[in-house]
Amino acid sequence: MPSFPIAPIRPQALTQHGLTRIDNYYWMRQRDDPAVLEYLTAENDYLDKVLQHTQPLQAQLFQELKARLKEDDASVPERRGDYWYYTRFETGHQYPLYCRKQSSLDAPEELLLDQNELAAGRNFCRIGAYAVSPDAQKLAYSIDADGTEVCTVYIKNLQDGSYYPEVIPNTFGSVYTHGGLEWANDSATLFYVTNDAALRPYQLYRHELGTDPAQDVLLVHEADETYYLFLLKSRSQAYVMVLSHSTLTTEWRILPADQPLAELRVFTPRRLGHEYYIEQHGDRFFIVTNDDALNFKLMSTPATATDRKNWQEVLPHRAEVLLENVLAFEDDLVLFERQGGLPQIRLSATDGISNVRYVSMPEPVYSVQPAANPEFKTKLLRFHYSSLITPNSVIDFHLDTHEWELRKQDEIPSGHNPADYVTERRHATALDGTAVPISIVYKKGLENSGKNPTLLYGYGSYGFSIEAAFNANRFSLIDRGFVFAIAHIRGGSEMGRAWYEGGRLFNKRNTFTDFIACAEYLIVENYTSTHQLAIIGGSAGGLLVGACLTMRPDLFKAVIAQVPFVDVITSMSDPTIPLTTMEYDQWGNPDDRAQFDYMLSYSPYDNIRATDYPDLLVTTSLNDPRVAYWEPAKFVARLRAVKTGDSLLLLKTNMDAGHAGASGRYDYLKETALNYAFLIDRLINAA
Repeated sequence: MPSFPIAPIRPQALTQHGLTRIDNYYWMRQRDDPAVLEYLTAENDYLDKVLQHTQPLQAQLFQELKARLKEDDASVPERRGDYWYYTRFETGHQYPLYCRKQSSLDAPEELLLDQNELAAGRNFCRIGAYAVSPDAQKLAYSIDADGTEVCTVYIKNLQDGSYYPEVIPNTFGSVYTHGGLEWANDSATLFYVTNDAALRPYQLYRHELGTDPAQDVLLVHEADETYYLFLLKSRSQAYVMVLSHSTLTTEWRILPADQPLAELRVFTPRRLGHEYYIEQHGDRFFIVTNDDALNFKLMSTPATATDRKNWQEVLPHRAEVLLENVLAFEDDLVLFERQGGLPQIRLSATDGISNVRYVSMPEPVYSVQPAANPEFKTKLLRFHYSSLITPNSVIDFHLDTHEWELRKQDEIPSGHNPADYVTERRHATALDGTAVPISIVYKKGLENSGKNPTLLYGYGSYGFSIEAAFNANRFSLIDRGFVFAIAHIRGGSEMGRAWYEGGRLFNKRNTFTDFIACAEYLIVENYTSTHQLAIIGGSAGGLLVGACLTMRPDLFKAVIAQVPFVDVITSMSDPTIPLTTMEYDQWGNPDDRAQFDYMLSYSPYDNIRATDYPDLLVTTSLNDPRVAYWEPAKFVARLRAVKTGDSLLLLKTNMDAGHAGASGRYDYLKETALNYAFLIDRLINAA
């Protein structure tokens, strides 16, 4: 075994509330320190040497993953105005082509943007925002060139392919959420959001086509550092809408898209703890609100009088149903809900109470997500459907006839038969007696021998529900005898808003103990054993597996922590880094002694102790703006110095990417192949 890197020790005293913590690796925050890059490079080299024997397996896995990917694929076209828009991939190319056809799908294709050309000469290239003007003659888009999620806007003339001279830097373009670039209906005015020094989207500007961006007009400045600013357009294209969003509070501003020079109007003023989301329907708005409604309820108000005092109840709060989203069509109202841990679609007339029915789903456990649905006068509802064994499917549901029209199901070129696999929904019992759902999939014929290699995944933060959705990559593990399981732990919203509240702030430890209970359930029920059980999680899910690793190192054989948030106290004490100020209501504010003590009780970096740990693969990216590279790097360095035993401890840093890893589809598969080779090597080959 080659010798592992030893990071230099430079003690830094961190004193809060009279308690001093010594951080030997605080210096890793200094990106310009040559020792930082030297250490990260040494860890990469060490990983390559330790896993050199898995290179043939990694190559095999990459070919398997690639064989499940339809390389010359295209999305289902979506009609906007007189054009059908879609993206497509060509064999051998990393990135999509953005295309459209006018009037008919039989019309000649018009190539709007080739991301492969944009990526030429770059190690990373991501489209941050993409907006075609209402007159269909211009395209505004932004590029994140290094993974920092800081984007530059370009404007293309779609009639002749030329570019307008203005280029707008430092714009918002999240890897996860749309909301940084929109056109007014005059097709000459563009709105965009910029970032502050902590990469918080905080200012909204108006730009006139053909003018110097330095003269752009500032419309909104979100001064409260606990709020982010998002920009979008109503589905009707009638309003430009601006959302100020914190963990527990939202506030909307609206502007008629036909009047780009008008003033933005506050829909209803923010009130701490009040979250609401709006959907236009003709001369009124529907509002999904948690005002005296834990699981949200549906209200409506005239478009001319949107303040809270004018809202009227459409659908009351239901204790057993979480209302997640609303889509309003000309004659139909569609609600996306969640009950008993599963998503459901409620249909009705636009009054919300007439002709109520639900979309029937073909499987007992599944995932459903709404598509964009840009058309208002239609009887078609488009959504995405999949399950742990059913590939991603685009469904056009006929609101009048209830016909379920399959527009596309992802093709698995190397073959996939859902009948070859078994899916189950089980429940583990948490420490406080709460039943925690687990979704499980494995190959048919697999016995509960207690010896099956098993991978348990979880997230459990931000109220984000982890769906029992399809992922073709997993079958490289499942076909090798793995059990794959998802723990639907508290901190998400799978079982309603109370499920989220039960895993936040002073309830955060429930997230970790729920996950441990799910792991123990899989062992007790003979799916696996401690010698065959691996866990995986990313970002806040990296905090999850990091906390479980330090709380119960005896329970797992292997752990993959992807871009893990593991240095909770130090990061949350620094308002200059991204996400900190917005997330005081998520994790806590260390300035408060009680919150400091609670976070310190589970912060993985602060709870490393001298004991044996499972085999561990930690991944990060040098340009990650959400979880800085130094958190995973410090975590590994401290573990190396403190842990006992001879388990593997590996750190992989992508030197050219951000939070979501590689931007190219083949590069991403290579990262997946590395993770899977580590798991197979540790759980099967080393058994």
